[in-house]
Parts: sequence; C-alpha cells; structure tokens
Amino acid sequence: MKNPNRILILILVLLLGNVFLGVKYFSVAKELRQTKTLSEAQKVNNKVLEFSKLFIEKVLKTKTEIDFEMRLKLENAVRDLGDNEILAQWSQFIESTTEANAQEEVKNLLELLINKIRVK
Repeated sequence: MKNPNRILILILVLLLGNVFLGVKYFSVAKELRQTKTLSEAQKVNNKVLEFSKLFIEKVLKTKTEIDFEMRLKLENAVRDLGDNEILAQWSQFIESTTEANAQEEVKNLLELLINKIRVK
C-alpha cells in the first residue's frame, strides 16, 4: 500500500508543479509582450521627438533659406518615422505655394507630431 500512495503523491506533486510553471510561463509571456509594446512605443516617440527637434531648429528658427542638404536630411528623417500620415502632412507642407499656406501646414504638422507621441 505504501508504494502506490507514494507514486500517487509524487504524480500529484509533479502535476501541481507543471500547473504552477505553466501559469508562471504565461504570466511572464504576457509581461514580455507588454514590455515589447512599450519599447516600440518608446522608439516611435524618440523618432518623432528627434524629427520635431530637427524641424524646429532647422526650419522654424532659421533666418536663411534651407539648403538642399538640410531638405534631404529632413526628408529622410520623415521617411524614417515610417508613418504615412506624417509623411502625407510633410508633403502638404513642402508643396505649399504661399507663406500663409505653409504656416497653416506647419501648424498641422506640429499638431500631428505631438499627437503621435504615446504616453503610457
């Protein structure tokens, strides 16, 4: 009688251990997914902030004409964001024909950039 009881207890302990480890595994997997999501959001935020800083410094604060090199750098920075909505707004800004239209598009671009920053 002792051997069957010991085997039954051992099976029960092993089964409970497996259940515990399974629950722990899914808990850690969920936490990892959340961490990855936050990490991706942080990367997007950093890119948006870097572009915004560059745009303000090189476009809004400048007193001179923006040269080709800087336009190319800004264009590449916008494309690196990987956001079609920001790219479309950027295109509207660079295709502006009047100063008033350009100012309106700058406001729209800056508003869009701020709205893209995710706060968690």
